[in-house]
Amino acid sequence: MKTSFSIRKAKASDMSAVLNLIQELATFEKEPEAVIVTEEDLIKHGFGKVSLFTCFVAEVDNQIVGMALGYPRYSTWKGPTLHLEDLIVTDSFKGKGIGKALFSTFIRFGYKQGVKRIEWAVLDWNSSAIDFYIRQGASILNDWRVAQMDPKAMHQFISKTQ
Repeated sequence: MKTSFSIRKAKASDMSAVLNLIQELATFEKEPEAVIVTEEDLIKHGFGKVSLFTCFVAEVDNQIVGMALGYPRYSTWKGPTLHLEDLIVTDSFKGKGIGKALFSTFIRFGYKQGVKRIEWAVLDWNSSAIDFYIRQGASILNDWRVAQMDPKAMHQFISKTQ
């Protein structure tokens, strides 16, 4: 039996469910304690005076079961781009076309905005996600590495360079 679902732009009132999906992803990625963002943060950052991200949600029977969240970036080589931070479908609804619909909605959103690139990161061990992205026409770059600094590393850097 086919699952009926809808995709729509998220509202502030959806952020509790979005946070649950974020936590589910963190658990899947073996970092359940890494999520420090709160529902209030998501509301403030996504629906305040300046929106830092755009989010689309998937619903089944008025229950949010998936989301795609991204934000604008700028490439010095290409111009405006979008970063897809997370594409999540709750485990019990995977394989029903919801992820592809969310992905498609996000790609169409960026295309309509005229961005020159949409990019995202995928863990090297997440073969099902990598296979999904390749089937959608994405290129998986093996020669780039992600670099990050958390607040502790930023503080240490600033302390050393003063």
